Amino acid sequence: MTPATAYAHTNIALVKYWGKRKGAIAGLNLPATGSLSLTLDRFGTETRIEPADADDFVLGSQPVSPGEAAKVFAFLDRVRALAGSTARVRVTSRNDVPTAAGLASSASAFAALAVAATRAFGVSLDERALSQLARQGSGSAARSIFGGFVLLHRGARDDGADCFAEPLPSTLPVNLVVVRCGEGKKDTGSTDGMDHTAATSPYFRAWVDTHAADLDEARRALAGGDLPRLGEVMEHSTLKMHATTLAARPGFFYFQPTTIAVLQAVRALRAAGTPCWATMDAGPHVKVLCAPAVAGAVAAALQAIGGVRGVEVAAPGPAARVLA
Repeated sequence: MTPATAYAHTNIALVKYWGKRKGAIAGLNLPATGSLSLTLDRFGTETRIEPADADDFVLGSQPVSPGEAAKVFAFLDRVRALAGSTARVRVTSRNDVPTAAGLASSASAFAALAVAATRAFGVSLDERALSQLARQGSGSAARSIFGGFVLLHRGARDDGADCFAEPLPSTLPVNLVVVRCGEGKKDTGSTDGMDHTAATSPYFRAWVDTHAADLDEARRALAGGDLPRLGEVMEHSTLKMHATTLAARPGFFYFQPTTIAVLQAVRALRAAGTPCWATMDAGPHVKVLCAPAVAGAVAAALQAIGGVRGVEVAAPGPAARVLA
């Protein structure tokens, strides 16, 4: 194998993925629902892979838990199996986004790892297969293989052959205003939160059963260039997802006081005539979808809220790529 470095950007799901599919083959990480996302230009992960005497994983200056390292090495074993190799490697990653904070760091991390590892081990995959490989590290990583708007198909097969991501061409001009509403890692990780919700929330079944209609509506809105319709279904999907966690037993939530203040401010801006819509992932931060013409005003209004740690305006970003 030869050294390789790759960079992948984070993506934010506009129509959410939340929960794993039952009955699937273990380790394939198949989603209970499809999803539609936007890859951003502002955040991402750079990962380098090079030969070593033993597997090693370094994530910036942050300590890496044994569990995190084991997940990376298990992913590399999949690539080694494809290559017919047993070579050991050193993996060095740098996140341009807080890790495990609800800003999709796992999406960019495993997308970058998939691109770097396949290049390093000489494994040739088309984009569909590469997204399927990335999905086995993180469900949302399948989408970060591509730029712009991306659709992840839920699929129906237990072997995951029909669960893959693909880009959705669009000329709809959008920005996503990212509002950081806290610091540090979240108390409940995404995987643990999904598993607990699926096992205990009476709302989870309704979430799955109504999801396809949301996804279809979002695709039609995107195809028609209808930003208000896309924003409305995005906000609806977000609130449904978080309702499942509130109804779990015991219930849990990712909101912080600043989160609520930002969500209320977005509604107030919209009521006053500024078209903008909010979404959240499994973390306290709020992302606001709007047209580029109003993004600066939206960012300024939300930056003024007490407790907000920072605001950035992101645009649609590029696909994952190998760096020279």
